[in-house]
Amino acid sequence: MPAFFSFLHFVGAFALVAALTVELICIREELNIRNAFRILVADLVYGMSAGVVLIAGLLRVFYFEKGASYYFASIPFLVKASLFLLVAAASIYPTREFLSWYKPLRQGRMPLLIDRKRQIIRSIIHWELAGILAIVLCAALMAKGIGYRA
Repeated sequence: MPAFFSFLHFVGAFALVAALTVELICIREELNIRNAFRILVADLVYGMSAGVVLIAGLLRVFYFEKGASYYFASIPFLVKASLFLLVAAASIYPTREFLSWYKPLRQGRMPLLIDRKRQIIRSIIHWELAGILAIVLCAALMAKGIGYRA
């Protein structure tokens, strides 16, 4: 069972990065109805995969791996968990914007996206990707036992 939840954790993480990359690519292109729908779907996949990462990760920490006391004594784990929460918080603004597009798109109309908002969303997505890269670094440090406070 631990291997299965490890697998879910990794698949969720890869799907999360892929979905965020699709969002970034689509938001850079000309915004049309097709791209706007792609962004909506990518954001849905992003949210679902973040949920998988979170649930599988918590199950691994508390039930299937070394135990919560081990992980909470690991500085890289604490940084990793904090970064995950920061990335999740950062994703709220783009997600709210994308969800506001749903009704106009269903009516065949383009949502309004001013250039300044597009720039803000692109910047946030870049920061999210940078945060995920830092999370991966923390995972590598954890795997080698670096930063463990005995």
